[in-house]
Formats: sequence, C-alpha cells, structure tokens
Amino acid sequence: MRFIHYTGIVLAGIFLFSCKSVKLSVAEEKQRIGEYYEAAGMYRKLYAKAKPAQRDMRAYVSYRMGICYQKINDVSRATSAYQQALRFNYPDSLLYLRLAQTYHQGGRYSEAINCYDKFLEQNPENSIAQNGLKGCTLAVELKENPTPYQVRKADVLNSRHGEFSPMLAGDSYDKLYFASSRAKKVSKDSLSNITGQLVNNIYLAEKDEKGAWKKPIELEDPVNTKFDEGTPSISADGNTMYYTYCESDPVNTRLASIYISTRSGAAWGAGTRANLVKDSITSVGHPAISPDGKYLYFVSDINGYGGKDIFRARLVGMNDFGGIENLGPQINTAGDEMFPYARDSTTLYFASNGHPGLGGLDLFKASRDTLGVWHVENMGTPINSMGDDFGITFEGTRERGFFSSNRNDARGYDHIYSFERPSVTVFIEGYVSDAEENPIEGALVRIVGKDGLNEKVQAKTDGSYKIELERDISYVMMASAPDYLNQNFELKTDPDERNETYYVDFYLSPVHKPTVVENIFYAFDSATLRPESKEALDEIIRVLNDNSNVTIEMGAHTDRKGSDSYNEGLAQRRAQSVVDYLIEAGIPADRLTAKGYGKTEPKTVTKKMTEENDFLHEGDVLTEQYILRLTPEQQEIADQYNRRTEFKVTGTTYNLY
Repeated sequence: MRFIHYTGIVLAGIFLFSCKSVKLSVAEEKQRIGEYYEAAGMYRKLYAKAKPAQRDMRAYVSYRMGICYQKINDVSRATSAYQQALRFNYPDSLLYLRLAQTYHQGGRYSEAINCYDKFLEQNPENSIAQNGLKGCTLAVELKENPTPYQVRKADVLNSRHGEFSPMLAGDSYDKLYFASSRAKKVSKDSLSNITGQLVNNIYLAEKDEKGAWKKPIELEDPVNTKFDEGTPSISADGNTMYYTYCESDPVNTRLASIYISTRSGAAWGAGTRANLVKDSITSVGHPAISPDGKYLYFVSDINGYGGKDIFRARLVGMNDFGGIENLGPQINTAGDEMFPYARDSTTLYFASNGHPGLGGLDLFKASRDTLGVWHVENMGTPINSMGDDFGITFEGTRERGFFSSNRNDARGYDHIYSFERPSVTVFIEGYVSDAEENPIEGALVRIVGKDGLNEKVQAKTDGSYKIELERDISYVMMASAPDYLNQNFELKTDPDERNETYYVDFYLSPVHKPTVVENIFYAFDSATLRPESKEALDEIIRVLNDNSNVTIEMGAHTDRKGSDSYNEGLAQRRAQSVVDYLIEAGIPADRLTAKGYGKTEPKTVTKKMTEENDFLHEGDVLTEQYILRLTPEQQEIADQYNRRTEFKVTGTTYNLY
C-alpha cells in the first residue's frame, strides 16, 4: 500500500536530488521528511559502497533501508535488509520486532514467532509484539477455517498501477468512487519520491443498463489537483464528498487534511478544508461519514494510543464540527488503526496492524453493545490475507461490496476486490394431515422465534407449508385447524453457515372421532405395557399438554378371539394401564377415562388401510364374519387392526370456566 494511505498521514514534500556521490546525512534527511522511496535507493547505494570491514556501517544502513522499504510496503526488500542488519549484529532490539513484522506479512509465521519471542525477551510488555505473536497463531486458525465470503479481483476497476478505498454511492449503489495512481502520461518527474509512484486522484465507475460496471473515469472536476486525493466518503444524499487531500505548506511539506466537495448537478466542486482541527500542522485523513450524517470518523496520530488512531467528530453542519472523540482502547492500539467505515450507528469496520491478524493491515468488524463497549473481531479469510487489506464498503445491508488489497502483487500495488457472502437459506417445510394422512383443509401453521419472527402460514390444498427461518435461533411452532387438536413442535436451527431445510409433518387428531394410537404394545394376554410403547405414550402426553382444555377417553380394543367378558376385562385393564402411565407423567386424573371395549367395536376400514392392503375396501367393518372369509394371512392382518388402542375427545372446556 502506498505511504500516503498507510504509514504516513504526514507526507513530506518532494525536492529534487541530483548528486554523483551519496551522503548518509542526505539519505537520513530524506527518510526523516518521509521520502522513503528516494531514501531507500540512497541507502542501497551506500550499502554497496561500504567495505566488508565496515560492519557497523552496513548494519546501520541495512536497518534504515529496511525501515524505508517497510514504509512503502516492499515487504520482500524490507525483509532482506533486516536480515542483513541482523547478520552484521545491529544492536537495537527493535530489529527483531521489525523483522518479525515483515516475516509475519510474508506469511512466514514460524520465523515471525521466533523473532517476536526474541524481542519480547527484552521487551516483555510491548503490546505490538504481543499482538503480533497472537496474530501468527490466529493466522493459522483463520486460514484453516475460512469464512463463506467469496472474494474476486474486480478486473474492470483495476489498472497496472494502484487503486484503493472504494466507496459505493447512489440510491441503487450504482456508483463507485475510489482513489487511483493511474494516469494517461507517466514520466520520471511525475513519480513521487515518497512512494515511487504517481500521485492519486479520485475516479468514478458506474453501472450500465445491465448492471455491469463500466470502465472508471477520472473526475474532471476541480476536486482533483496535482497533489494527492484519496479515501472518498459520500453522504447518504450523494451530494457531499469528504476525502483526504495532501496539501503543500510554505516549507514544501505535504500534510494530509480532510477536504469537502459538494456536487452541483453532475459536477463536483473544488474542495475546501474541513474545520476539524484549529491548527494547520495536524494531519487528519481517511474520512468516513456515518449513514445518518451525525458523525464524521477519521484518522490522526494526535493524542492517541500510539500510531494512527480512529476518531470521530459530531457534525453540526456540513463543515461545522463538535468536539473530537478518540474511539478508545477497544478500537485503537499501539499500532495503526485506519480506514474506518461506519455501516450503522453500532457497527464500524476498520483496518489495523495492531490487533492480531494475518500480517500487514487486516480488516476488522467492531460492534458496540448497549453499554457502549466495542467488540472487535477479525473478518478472517478470504477477506484478509498476508498483505494489506483495507478500505471496505458495503452495498447497503447486503453482505457484499468492495475492499482494497495488495495481495498477490509483487510490486505491492493495491487493487480493488469484490466480496460477497452467499445468502444462507434456512427453511422448515412439511405437511399438515389428519391421523390417516389426509390433508387438512384450512390448517394453519404458526411459528414464533426468539429473533422476533411471529408468522402464520396457511397450508396449501395438499397440506404442505414452507417457512424461511434464520440460523442459530430457537422456534416454537403450532399447527391447528377447526375441529382438530393443536400440535406443537420446538426447533433450534443450526448455527453453521450452510443451506438447510428442516422437515416437520403435523398429524392432527380430530375432535369428533377416535384416533388410533400406533405402536402401543402389551405383554401377551396381559395389560402390562411393553417398553417399546414409551414413545407413543409420550406423544399422547404431548397432545394433552398442547391442548390443556380437553378431556379424553382411552379406549382399548381386542380381536375376535375369546369370550366377550374376557376380552372386555382385558381391554379395560389395558386402557387403565395407559391412563395410569399418563397420570404418573403428570396429567390430571380427571382429564382421563379408561374404557375397555373388548371386541364389541370392530375397526372400520379407512383409505389408508386400503393403500396398505389391497384386499380391504374402504368402509368395510372388520367383523368376525368378514374376517372368516379371508385367507389365514389376511385374517391375521385384520385381527391386528382390531387389536388397537384409541383416544377420543370427551370435552373441550376443561378448566375454562
């Protein structure tokens, strides 16, 4: 990333240097005023001229050269320079920290950990090194567990040079502003001594009628000058732009300021300096206007926690600001925090090399709770990389947009990348039927969730329903229909970010006719309930709890074999066994009646029974005479249908009056 947008909000001005011999004092002055690209070249020449015996000189020059390359984000050359300084025994322990940082940014985590450890041996309280060490461990975890975001290089927006800090604007987010060092003509004199690149101007890309991004154009308005402009932020109405401008002061030193431009029609007017600070020597930059227009977030190195910090000022008017507020130690560290982006009143995105990360600048999301405390989380891979990742913008509430990164660019140039989090869909669907699996006309499914969802859906004519849910939420559902008992169901959706469909079928019991309870089993010729009956019995308990106003009769039926009196007695004992189970489970006894029918009420064939057995016909009654006409195998099936346990509703006003 370029120095103007990275380590230097303060930018030194350019003055010409032309001399056959290179002096150390001149290189040091170039470095002091921020002309790192020029200074790095001088240190390189000084190193080449130094004799092998001049180990102290080579160590000093290598270290200074490493700092300059690190400032202009040439990680490879910075690492090599620091390694040379270490080889020549440069005495400052900061060398280990700086080398650790370049190893870290190059993805050489084990080597970075070794250097962080060596630095911490002498400086155990240094928070930058502590967080760097945490970042190396975190980086491995983040790379092994990427987020669902999909990241792509936005080729139509990029050039052979650099572009950064994209900002979406427009009612349909069909405008994208960004800064770029691309230019029509390039000459040696047009390159910056600070970065070795062209100065940046603001560009605009727009969508065509098909929604595709068109080739960007440079703003021809007076908002662009011969100096650096960057990091644009557009007000919600699209008519005011805040941006970073590097002006020239009387001693030819360039300082970063925030400027304001207003739009008249399609043209942006010349910028005017924002009245954020009273003096003219304090550098501020990276403006970000909040969506509600109440605050302007920005970056400065004044009165902070070390390095660059993020501040905000309340907007009283377009160029009238209240007091400046540092966002505090939950956001700001001893490193650099930059490129803020206020998504809403409680969510802030920013870039940092002070919080634990993968190397260089990482993008972070900060959420503020009701107590005003910020909670910061690394956005993970693939949003973040070993390089610098910064300057994010979202398409409104959608989880997609753009950010800038210098990943995979050997020259360290920044480019614009798109990102999108594929939408995760969670549904629940199924059918509402009666006990015979016939669709219930007019059935309703109501669902209430802890996320605030409270929805009623009418089942279709085939009994089907479908409702969209959210991840990691608890829901309570109820299916109901006139003349049927309600049925409830509880669901907790999975927290994992993947598409999921849950299937829940409801089988409602009718109020006006008996319902067979499947899978209640008794010991042979006994009223003792077998253990495998528990699931069916517990389902009766759920029905009674879901419908606390009903009373029921539990009826037991036998097959045709045996005497009437014996079968009625056995059936009565079996029905009472079920009632006793329900009472023991907490159902009031006065809601329950046990009735043994024996073989007095043979089963009437239903549609479902005919689908299971083609020798039966709907409406037939399985009397003894009917069964005796069947084959032995068919008789056994018919006898099984007659051996059944049923419940029927006897009242619907229990405890209502």
